[in-house]
Amino acid sequence: MKKKDVNTAKTDVVKLSVASNSALVVFKLIVGLVIGSVSVLSEAIHSGIDLAAAIIAYFAVRSSAQPADKDHHYGHGKFENISGFVEAILIFFAAAWIIYEAVKKLISPQPIELIGWGILVMGLSSFVNMAVSQMLFKVGNETDSIAIKADAWHLRTDVYTSMGVMLGLGLIWLIELLWVGHHVHWIDPLIAITVALMIIKAAYELTIQSLGDLLDESLPADDNRRIADLIRKQAGVISFKNLHTRKAGATKFIEFDILVNAEMSVEKAHLLTDYIIADIEGLLSRSKVTIHVEPCDLKCPEPCLSNCSHPLTLSKPQVISGQ
Repeated sequence: MKKKDVNTAKTDVVKLSVASNSALVVFKLIVGLVIGSVSVLSEAIHSGIDLAAAIIAYFAVRSSAQPADKDHHYGHGKFENISGFVEAILIFFAAAWIIYEAVKKLISPQPIELIGWGILVMGLSSFVNMAVSQMLFKVGNETDSIAIKADAWHLRTDVYTSMGVMLGLGLIWLIELLWVGHHVHWIDPLIAITVALMIIKAAYELTIQSLGDLLDESLPADDNRRIADLIRKQAGVISFKNLHTRKAGATKFIEFDILVNAEMSVEKAHLLTDYIIADIEGLLSRSKVTIHVEPCDLKCPEPCLSNCSHPLTLSKPQVISGQ
């Protein structure tokens, strides 16, 4: 997918998320206030957080698409990671508010009127958010956008919580229909608390992921292993060391040193790095690779020895400790 097409796909799907969440917030809020259901109102707040997350994701996607400049040599990809962290903080605050309101309802239960409307709005919310989250996941995975994937997880969580509220309201309706005069309104705030706990879990996972990239956490171990295997198989590379990886937004930064024959010309060494960079970019999309070339003198520091393929060092290595 071309860069322009990637950016267009990302902004278009986030715009759809903003539009769908806006409609659901209004609908849930009206129905929740009319029927007096704290679980429906908690879902309105949940959708409100989803809306805020979608708006943040929209601006993050637009900002991260800006190319590198004189003040930001590595681009603007971390706007997406910041977006994910801010979304997580918003979710924590929303969950705290939901629990507070639900506890008040548990202490002083109130009857719920027109339960059918609550069931209807929750069913509609589940259907809409399932469809939109599926599109967000598709684009987020294709473009490796943490902002879009975070937005997708927001909506997918909303699908499950909306279904839980719908089933809870249905249970209240059924029990009160079968046992007239027997009220079980406590089920409603209890479900709201369950919704809040699910939201907190999603917020925690999102916080860990976004902070990992903000703190330049290394790429997953499997990606590092595949990079190392690719370097080892490259003809002309005797060994390599100091493999460092990190991620900003969807861009992966990869740095390492390679050791080559001391008699290799600068031109051949340059071509060799071009081949390695092309192979890594083919292995991991949206990669930025930096390679430092060193001549091999067969005196192997420990970090280099473990990756060495030279027959002399394999049979009788000379290790220089402390390097």
